[in-house]
Amino acid sequence: MNSDIFAAERLLFTKATPNTDAIPTIFAFPNEYTVGITSLGYQIVWATLAMRSDLEVKRLFTDIHEELPRNPQLVGFSVSWELDYINILNLLEFLEIPLRSSRRADADPLIFGGGAVLTANPEPFADFFDIILLGDGENLLENFIDAYQEVRDADRQTKLQRLAQVPGVYVPSLYEVTYQETTGVIKSIQPINNQIPAQVEKQTYRGNTLSASTVVTEKAAWENIYMVEVVRSCPEMCRFCLASYLTLPFRTASLEGSLIPAIEKGLEVTDRLGLLGASVTQHPEFENLLDYLGQSKYDNVRLSIASVRTNTVTQKLAEILAKRDTRSLTIAVESGSERLRQIINKKLENQEIIQAAINAKAGGLKGIKLYGMVGVPGEESSDLDATVAMMREIKKAAPGLRLTLGCSTFVPKAHTPFQWFGVNKQAEKRLKYLEKELKSQGIEFRPESYNWSVIQALISRGDRRLSHLLELTRDYGDSLGSYRRAFKELRGKLPELDYYVHTNWDLDQVLPWSHLIGPLPVATLQKHRSMAIANFPEAKD
Repeated sequence: MNSDIFAAERLLFTKATPNTDAIPTIFAFPNEYTVGITSLGYQIVWATLAMRSDLEVKRLFTDIHEELPRNPQLVGFSVSWELDYINILNLLEFLEIPLRSSRRADADPLIFGGGAVLTANPEPFADFFDIILLGDGENLLENFIDAYQEVRDADRQTKLQRLAQVPGVYVPSLYEVTYQETTGVIKSIQPINNQIPAQVEKQTYRGNTLSASTVVTEKAAWENIYMVEVVRSCPEMCRFCLASYLTLPFRTASLEGSLIPAIEKGLEVTDRLGLLGASVTQHPEFENLLDYLGQSKYDNVRLSIASVRTNTVTQKLAEILAKRDTRSLTIAVESGSERLRQIINKKLENQEIIQAAINAKAGGLKGIKLYGMVGVPGEESSDLDATVAMMREIKKAAPGLRLTLGCSTFVPKAHTPFQWFGVNKQAEKRLKYLEKELKSQGIEFRPESYNWSVIQALISRGDRRLSHLLELTRDYGDSLGSYRRAFKELRGKLPELDYYVHTNWDLDQVLPWSHLIGPLPVATLQKHRSMAIANFPEAKD
């Protein structure tokens, strides 16, 4: 069965023939093949590694794998979702590798990981990884492997000390975290010796050739999709948004230099194209890209676009998408309240949202999905009523257009201005209120689970003390009840759930990721936070 799945792949790169002394490497995705192979990040890293003749790379998923080396020297994980940590631990056990880096011997492989989850805040997972790669893989990956080559025959400690010198390579075991008390705040995070950098800086790729699929397969979750990254980061900088703040600055792929050649290459092997990015329609030459894709030779192409900015939804965009087999559009509006959008820096007016729906319908699209959020710092119940009123107006302005509001709970994320705020305990009630109000208007409402948001917040704000909790919950199951049970069992060894999830943290406290440098200085994040607070009802801190 494995060979059938791998045989269905059409590769858009040429694998290198490994040298006789190539490093035996496993590159894993902690989920099923159909999910992992749809991750552009996973595809890119795999291809980058597989194009090196000094590595022999085999892939591992939770359901299938290639023929794995007996004694791998490197085992890597691409991590896209917080809860996949359970699968990381399961795969380490499957490979008979000790779960904790402190228990691994010289004969054990080095376990490395990367991806958005680990770049934002690796600390809850730090004890399970030898190495974490922070930031964009373009330069980081090559530098990491080159440095490993220098020390591949050395003992484990020498390898780690050398790799910690590579910019963006974080070796958690070489940093000591101390606490004011066992269940208190962090006191300090220090390197264990002066050869180790005191801080590790996330690496940023600044080129104008962005990522594109390296493999197309009918076995992917999005069947036969070829993905092209149009933009990276987002210029809007909504104050809660990890996708914007963590990946700054906003970069765009060169239209003639890389985007069009990449698209042409992909459309030779498939007729399904996905344009990726946090704000695709804000590419400065997006109109020209639309004209290019609007050519009659691409009439058979099925086109899908990641979330688009509201005021870029023109009738022309809707027409091209409808013609290319897209039935609906997704736009993030966060709230129907102008004041709340000012708090989060969402530069958008209700009229623009209504116009987007009118344009979508006029262009032949069948539906529009809006994304909202409850529990945003500074939110009041009147803001929820404003959202209901806005949805009602959209329905009136574009009758017959299928209207959906997807809604999540605000979750604080590292390296954003809202990292100091906790999750609002009223959020669950607010989701239920919106559901009731919108249902009576005949508008579809899709709330994201509040309990899942609590777990997400726990992991996104967690420190190293959580590793024991994560090991326990793995056996208990991934419900919020399991986490509560684990906290009970570990009482006195770490802070309560409330501290990680709901507490507003002090501006001067040491954060779990204080030694990991993101794109913007902490002073800038605090300034952006103050600008948000200026729009709070009481307008006071």
